[in-house]
Amino acid sequence: MKSVLDATVFFTDYPVTGECYTTPSVVAELVDLKSRCRYDLLVAAGLRVRLPGADKLARVRAAAEKTGDLPVISGTDCDVLALAGELGATIFTDDFAIQNVAGGLGIAVQPLRQRRAKKIAWKYRCSGCGRYFKTDGECPVCGSNIKRKLK
Repeated sequence: MKSVLDATVFFTDYPVTGECYTTPSVVAELVDLKSRCRYDLLVAAGLRVRLPGADKLARVRAAAEKTGDLPVISGTDCDVLALAGELGATIFTDDFAIQNVAGGLGIAVQPLRQRRAKKIAWKYRCSGCGRYFKTDGECPVCGSNIKRKLK
């Protein structure tokens, strides 16, 4: 089984086996001694570090926009999702935004320490006038904050 590892795997002692991958941006997030040691152990066991293709990244961003997670998903999250899509792999993560976007892309997810995220669709509503928008920010009509809410 092919697996793509999010940073969460390196911060825990969750057992992973098989063909494992991660991205350079995940490796850059590993700054404490424990996570770096875990990374070194997994590299010795065959972990591969690989960049995803640009076409897959564009597909991930489009899916994140559709689910409403684009404002909260990081570049590292996009890399992990794109690599999993490219390899047809399962993502190991506890990040709910990653799990939500993965569901939209048809990518399998394995949560580590937390429950599996339920599929969520977001909407953005102005806290002042109540109008709906595609993203958060400032309402162009009344100037109030646009907030993310569950659909």
